[in-house]
Amino acid sequence: MILCVRFDVDPAGEPALPSAPSSVLPRLVALLGEFTPTVEAAPPGELLADVRGALRYFGRSPAGLAAVIRVRALALYGVDCVIGAGPNPMLARMAAREARPGVTLVVDDPAAFLRDRPVVALDGVGRATARTLCGYGLDSVGRVAEAPLAVLQRLVGAKTGRELWERARGVDRTPVVPNAASRSTAAERSFPYDETDRTEQRRALLSLADELGARLRSEEQVCRGLALTVRYADRSTTTRTRTLPEPTAHSAALTSLAYALHDALGLQRARVRGIALRAEGLTGAEGSAHQLSFDPADEKARRIEAVADRARARFGPRAVVPGALAGASTGHTPGPSRGPSAGPVAA
Repeated sequence: MILCVRFDVDPAGEPALPSAPSSVLPRLVALLGEFTPTVEAAPPGELLADVRGALRYFGRSPAGLAAVIRVRALALYGVDCVIGAGPNPMLARMAAREARPGVTLVVDDPAAFLRDRPVVALDGVGRATARTLCGYGLDSVGRVAEAPLAVLQRLVGAKTGRELWERARGVDRTPVVPNAASRSTAAERSFPYDETDRTEQRRALLSLADELGARLRSEEQVCRGLALTVRYADRSTTTRTRTLPEPTAHSAALTSLAYALHDALGLQRARVRGIALRAEGLTGAEGSAHQLSFDPADEKARRIEAVADRARARFGPRAVVPGALAGASTGHTPGPSRGPSAGPVAA
C-alpha cells in the first residue's frame, strides 16, 4: 500500500499558494521516516511512502496510519495535509487529489475507482492525447481499459498505448524511490486579492519563468516541459501542460511557453488568486542537446543570461531581474499593491 501525503492545503483541500517552505519538507520526510524508510519527496509539498511493512508492524489500517501522520504533522510543524492511499503511486496520487483534510481516501477497488473518470485524469495524458482518444469515443478511463491494446497502440503509439492501457487498468509499475532526484521544480505567486488584469498575470509568469530558469541553470539541469496552474477566487484550479521543442533552462524559452499556456486558457476577466509554474521532466544539462541557431539575438541573450547568473550568484537572486519586473514587490504585500507576491517554493 502506498500513501500520497500532500502538505499545506487550504480548507477546500486545494494546495495553498505558496506551498510549505522547502525548509520544512526534510522534516516532513523525517516524520514519515519514523514509519517507513521508503519515502520519496515530490516537491513542493508531496510525499510518497510505501507503508506495506508499516501496516503489519504497527497493526493499523491505511486510514489509521494516515490519521497518526496527519496529527503529528499538524502538532509538530503546524502543517495540515490530505492523504490518499492506493496499491501503487498513481492511484495514491489520484486519491490524494480528491481527498479532503481529516479524511483519508483509500482505493480498495482500482477498477471501480477509475471506471467513470475522464481519461485526462490518468498520469501522462495531456490535451493532445485526450483529444485523440475522445475522437474515437474513448473519453473515460473505463472505456480505455476495455479497448483492445492494439487499437490504443495504433492511436497513440506502441509505448504510449501500452502505458495508457495499463494505467487505465490500475497498473503503475513506478517504484517509490527513497532520496530520488527531483523530477520537477516549481515556483508560485499569490496575489493579495482577486487579480483580473492580464498584464499583472503575465508579469507574474515572467517572474516565475525567470526564477525557474535561474534555478535550473544553477543546478545544471534542463526541463522537458512546463505545467501552468491557475487558482481562482472560488478555489478551483486549471492546469495546462506542454512540452518544449527541446530540453532547456533558457529563461526566454520558458517565458515564451508560459505565455503560450496562459494565452490558451483565454481567462479574459477571470478572478485569479494565484499562479504556479512547474518545470517537468528534469534531466542533467550535460546530457541534453541544443539546436544551434544562426540568430545572433539568441546567442546574445544566452551570453547576457550567463553574466546575469554570475551576478546573482555573487550578489543575490534580486541582483538582476527583467526590466518589466524592476520595482516589483518581492514579498507578500499587505497593502493595495497589484504586483505579485514572491513566495517562491523550491522543489
